[in-house]
Amino acid sequence: MKRTTSNPNQAKNRIQSIGLLDRTLGLVPDAALVAAIEALGEDHREAFDGIVKADADADAAPDAEAIRAAAQAGRLDGTLESIALIVTDASLADCIEQLGDHADLPSSDQLRDVLPGIIERHGKEITQLMLASTIAGDAPAAPIIRDLLKNDDLVKLPPAEPKPLSPVLDTSKHSADERAALKAKRAEAKKAKQEAARIAREQSAKARNRA
Repeated sequence: MKRTTSNPNQAKNRIQSIGLLDRTLGLVPDAALVAAIEALGEDHREAFDGIVKADADADAAPDAEAIRAAAQAGRLDGTLESIALIVTDASLADCIEQLGDHADLPSSDQLRDVLPGIIERHGKEITQLMLASTIAGDAPAAPIIRDLLKNDDLVKLPPAEPKPLSPVLDTSKHSADERAALKAKRAEAKKAKQEAARIAREQSAKARNRA
């Protein structure tokens, strides 16, 4: 269930994966989204606060509207992926632990065996988001996970509703300061994504050692 860096030669798959992730995040109830953030450990909360700033109070938990707005605005710069990585970290860690030695490349049956417990502990929508996040992260098991989200009665997503595409960001019309700010935001999102991936690798290694 590890998440890796996407292959730049698979642009079409990446666009589809980001669309799937965006769609799945939209299914998570506001209360579940906020609860996942409030349950974060200090390191994860710091990474999250570096991406989403709801108001002037740095200690306040962002509300669901702020989280969704940041994710929507960051579909192209990695922010959406970083938010999903952080929100689903606990469910991913649980899934990795339950899969044990099979965590890197689980089969459909192995995933089906552990998913009921994951859903019971973390909720169906967070579990679906976790699965979609591993696809966006180009996990080796992405084709299997995509099939589950499409066909498995336990975790399959409802039919997608037509949605207007977000306009492509044209940075050539931005000032030098705006381009610098955008570049810094992308760097921060990339850093958060790398940190979440590092933690996931450590969790996978710990799960294998306990098995």
